Amino acid sequence: MKMKPLNRWLAALATWSVAGDVAAQASGTLEGVFDSAMPEGPGWAGFLDFAFLGQTLLTLTLAATLGTIIAFHPKHNAAADTLEELEAPKVYILYAVIGAIIGILVMRYGTVVGVVVFGIGGLIRFRTLLRSANLTGRVIFVTLIGLSCGLDMPHVAVLATVFAVALIYVMESRITYRIDVQGLDPERITESAAAYRVLLTEEGCRVVSERKNPMKQRFTLLVSAPHGLGRERIQERIDSGIEKPLQGTVDWETD
Repeated sequence: MKMKPLNRWLAALATWSVAGDVAAQASGTLEGVFDSAMPEGPGWAGFLDFAFLGQTLLTLTLAATLGTIIAFHPKHNAAADTLEELEAPKVYILYAVIGAIIGILVMRYGTVVGVVVFGIGGLIRFRTLLRSANLTGRVIFVTLIGLSCGLDMPHVAVLATVFAVALIYVMESRITYRIDVQGLDPERITESAAAYRVLLTEEGCRVVSERKNPMKQRFTLLVSAPHGLGRERIQERIDSGIEKPLQGTVDWETD
């Protein structure tokens, strides 16, 4: 049934009226948030608040633990076959801890801090050119540390920094490489891939994924290597430990 012109006009007027009321309420809410008085931070005396420091440490640890459970879900590890997917668990854990720090600051200073943090996060995400989500997370992390200092909460900033150092040390205990071997004899690609896999395993690496493409005379390996085993060392072992007919041109990619 078609609406008469008068009915359409009245419906539009009612819609504008409701939209105006909603906008006014939202504006009033935001004004209330930003006009609310900000409590002062405890300053250096916060280092003597052992109960708060202990609670904060437990909160960060819980966030990292729960993030780890989700990040290393067996289904994710079984389906991951790209460098980005293999590095995704680090991003999950890092952002879980970031969320915990934001929650701590919001509980202390109110929702205005949450609005500020999300504004900063959006600015960093869309205006900062970084090559991975992991690096973006680290930038947001250090921004929160600086924000804690500015809010006169140096104890939170120091505790978050120590926790981040330990967390990054654990997460970066292994390095993920994407090794692309090209220019091989199509009839010996399977033999070549097996030789590379055996050598990498002997060096303490774990081959996560393997893709062969005989038509393009190449194969690709996703490898998780100990942090102390650098790319140069692996390349030296490849050059000396694999027969020349089975070697190819190696391209490396590291997250």
